Amino acid sequence: MHAIVIEKPGEPEVLSWQEVPDPRPERGEIIINVTASAVNRADLLQRQGLYEPPPGASPYPGLECSGIVGEVGPDVEGFSPGDRVCALLAGGGYAERVAVPWQQVMRVPDRVDPVEAAGLPEVACTVWSNVFMTARLRKGETLLVHGGASGIGTMAIQLAKAFGSHVVVTAGSPEKVARCLELGADEGVDYRAEDFSERVEADVILDIIGGKYLARNVKALKTGGRLVVIGMQGGTKGELDLGALLVKRAAVYGTTLRSRPVDEKGAIVRSVVRDVWPLVDAGVIRPVVHTRVPMSDAAQAHRIVEAGEHVGKVLLTNA
Repeated sequence: MHAIVIEKPGEPEVLSWQEVPDPRPERGEIIINVTASAVNRADLLQRQGLYEPPPGASPYPGLECSGIVGEVGPDVEGFSPGDRVCALLAGGGYAERVAVPWQQVMRVPDRVDPVEAAGLPEVACTVWSNVFMTARLRKGETLLVHGGASGIGTMAIQLAKAFGSHVVVTAGSPEKVARCLELGADEGVDYRAEDFSERVEADVILDIIGGKYLARNVKALKTGGRLVVIGMQGGTKGELDLGALLVKRAAVYGTTLRSRPVDEKGAIVRSVVRDVWPLVDAGVIRPVVHTRVPMSDAAQAHRIVEAGEHVGKVLLTNA
């Protein structure tokens, strides 16, 4: 098969479409013939040598994919060759074939395009596990989403609105704020022009920035608020006012998805299939796709994401 190989850490040009050995299904694994994958920020960090794959994971980038089941290994439950699926991966999505534990595989909802389905697993599992399973967002509460126009942000807007929450987003331009409002956000803050902590009070904050926003995030929390940090685009360190945290009886969570054990990922995937997929089938939730790029031109897709002008997901296609 062919896959995108990172020949050495560096700029997008280090991504190379090469012939590599085919994966073989181990016990409990499925081989997916990949229709499409999607670019995530973690892929950019891996390309730069800043985010190594977990032990035992594929060395090729790609944290999600859609495709057709090609082979099933021993002890696989509920899947057969020919099934139309998408999957949450620890790596390997930038390829023609990938091996994945069956617990991390989901059938593609009927109304979703097979290519666009590649943009669902990572964002759906990330938002559902962090906003609803960890932070326990409830109907009527306010969710603040940083990076509302990102893949994570566009999913968070839709899911939170579907469950009856008030959604506020930050984004980097009036145009991006407008797109977020079109997706259902109730309020938007252009972070280049305004300090969100001066006008927003939130029960739950989903943060991709990290250290740079820590103090302002705590300021923006309501009493009993929950801050979930899932990214570090603004650095790994920030000043935490414990006094403010105590007075508000608030909580700060830091989570990652990629390095979790298969059983934990499987529990998240099952919950997404049970609670999110019906909303996708009903047309309430949809993948938001900025553009499609041929898999072999992954370097161009990385340039698009690094430029930061996109809304939603950038997909890589084998179709």
